[in-house]
Amino acid sequence: MSRAFRRPIFLAGLLITLALVAVALLSLVWTPFLPSKMNIVHKLKAPLEYGLLGTDQFGRDILSMLMVGAWNSLSTSILAVLLGAGIGTAVGLLVAMRRGWTELVVMRGCDIIFAVPPILSAMMLAAFIGSGRFTAIIAIAVFMVPVFARLVLSAALQIWTRDYVMAAIGIGRSKARITLVHVLPNISSQIIVQVTIQLGLAILTEAGLSFLGLGMPPPAPTWGRMLADAQTFLGQAPWLALMPGMAIALAVLGLNMLGDGLRDILDPRDNS
Repeated sequence: MSRAFRRPIFLAGLLITLALVAVALLSLVWTPFLPSKMNIVHKLKAPLEYGLLGTDQFGRDILSMLMVGAWNSLSTSILAVLLGAGIGTAVGLLVAMRRGWTELVVMRGCDIIFAVPPILSAMMLAAFIGSGRFTAIIAIAVFMVPVFARLVLSAALQIWTRDYVMAAIGIGRSKARITLVHVLPNISSQIIVQVTIQLGLAILTEAGLSFLGLGMPPPAPTWGRMLADAQTFLGQAPWLALMPGMAIALAVLGLNMLGDGLRDILDPRDNS
């Protein structure tokens, strides 16, 4: 714990992330106005002229939409990353146990997935199942699987060479038991760090999908759709794009700083 307080990057990332989570949870029980409530009389009001952050072209409160958008973006990203991390971790551990042709097939499959960006995957999925949160989650999760599979495979192969693992093999322990008892606990910190970093990427990707109309359908507010709707009014009401853009940038920055800080703290080679 004392090491964490000596890491300003970690502390800054933690505070930003906690603030994001707090705003997202608060939006479930309270917002200044109903985010979907239109009030044409007060459309395109500047910040502090009507509400803290102004209103959009339909008179909807920007702050309320940002708060609900935080929950929508965060929940979608968390589900996608956890799904991708779970599948990728299982695949990486399995390949580390089996090696041989299994490793060759899985690694080539990872290369194929990496060649298809998540936005393109979402567009293909939308053609079959339609756009929406489910499409965004699956598209992001599919892209996350090879990220975690490669990370877990690389880390697990190092653990398999350790003396205590060799001793477990020598006394007849099964590979599955060794994986669960020795391998997975020793690489869990690396998985946690990667989850944190990938959450930032997932939020950015979800915003891109929403910007293209492949995320959550209206009237649910999302940061990406707020950016898309603001394009027409950049000259007249620049705050419409500035507010969600700053929210996305701050969320990604906070999660990346948190991930970098966790990496330093959990690094056993760093004794500072």
